[in-house]
Amino acid sequence: MRLPWLRHIRTRLTLWYVAILAAALLIYGGSTCAIVLLQLRTQVDQLAIEDLETVEGILTFGADQKLHVREDYHDHPYSEEMEERYLEVRAEDGTLLYRNEHLGERALGGKPEPGEGVNTYSPRSGRLADGTRIRLISRQHMINGHPTLIRLAFSEEPMWQRFWQLAIGLLIGLPFALGVAGAGGYFLARRALGPVERMARRAREISAEQLGARLHVENPQDELGLLAHAFNETLARLEQSFEQLKRFTSDASHELRTPLTAIRSVGEVGLQREGNPEHYREVIGSMLEEAEHLGRLVENLLTISRADSGQIRLQKSALNLTPLVREAASLLEVLAEEKGQSVSIDGDAAIGVNADPVVLRQIVINLLDNAIKYSPRGGRISVRIGQKDANTVCVEVEDSGSGIPAQHRDKVFDRFYRIDDARSRDAGGAGLGLAIAKWGAEAHGGKLELESREVGCVFRLLLPVS
Repeated sequence: MRLPWLRHIRTRLTLWYVAILAAALLIYGGSTCAIVLLQLRTQVDQLAIEDLETVEGILTFGADQKLHVREDYHDHPYSEEMEERYLEVRAEDGTLLYRNEHLGERALGGKPEPGEGVNTYSPRSGRLADGTRIRLISRQHMINGHPTLIRLAFSEEPMWQRFWQLAIGLLIGLPFALGVAGAGGYFLARRALGPVERMARRAREISAEQLGARLHVENPQDELGLLAHAFNETLARLEQSFEQLKRFTSDASHELRTPLTAIRSVGEVGLQREGNPEHYREVIGSMLEEAEHLGRLVENLLTISRADSGQIRLQKSALNLTPLVREAASLLEVLAEEKGQSVSIDGDAAIGVNADPVVLRQIVINLLDNAIKYSPRGGRISVRIGQKDANTVCVEVEDSGSGIPAQHRDKVFDRFYRIDDARSRDAGGAGLGLAIAKWGAEAHGGKLELESREVGCVFRLLLPVS
């Protein structure tokens, strides 16, 4: 369970920042203390080596064959500071030859170890019998022809004292540094996340009735600005979708109300009048005509709804395009004959596509139905099937109507859009055929284009080659 005070991002960011800073400072402090300790130990080793070289010159064997310290080495009196060092000299077999008073009865080691002090200085750390930490330097040296091992050591206690003083000083200062860094980090996190809080407050104010509102973008170049921009784009898409839904609902209601009203009106008029069978047959025929229009409208609305919800899954297969177009044209042949129109189809029967035959047939039917509706009596409708390029198949449906004005060309594929509302309704159109055709083309990876001319227009269906 998360603690209440950890709910805010700024608090978690501050804690992470402080934790990382603490780890970095501990690593830095530990490294600094280790480097200082190594430097101090190196200085001690250097001092010990220098003193050991001095000791080599002041030791000599007397007439009693005992080792003594000379008082007149290089005409310089023996320094009393030498007594502050631990000095021990042993013979090759480990026999103690000399030990200074500062060392007392304590020993710097026993019998020489193999290779100890041979041709070089052998440094190491150790402890005396009383627990005193020392830094020891050993070297073999010939004194008056006698092989000896000189051991000289310094106490490491001052060095460790300085080390711990430095470490404790860093540890004492660490909480203060982390406190200042934490306060500064919290301030910066709160300041950096301030735009997020303002965006959240603004977002809470946006409702379905206020989708036109947008978040304020303080800095379009930073990450929060990009987030606000992306959110605004989402709001724009939602607003467009809501508007389309509202328009679709309004248009669908209007389109459904018209045939229902017509059916009701025809039925009421038929009931109010006494008539013969011929009269009732005419009334029923009118009602069936409106019912047929209503059925087509409901079917188109269902198709649009299923397409929007992704419920229509294309069952693609390889098929020849020309036979499918001829089959679709035969279904509308009666409508063309009623207006005295001719429909010609030209194309290579070998041209194939990989498509859903049901959806593709509906696209062609919608395009041909649109061409028949808006071509005059006695007009001509041409269908041409060919390849636009090596990768694209083209189906062109050209009518002989009055063309489409420029201001309407970008909207003819919108749902329920009519150039001439009254004439379109009389022709039985609801403004959904081209919208369904466009969806079908895009679902197959193609597109539907419009080319309007002075006389007539051409709808061009482009599909990938099989």
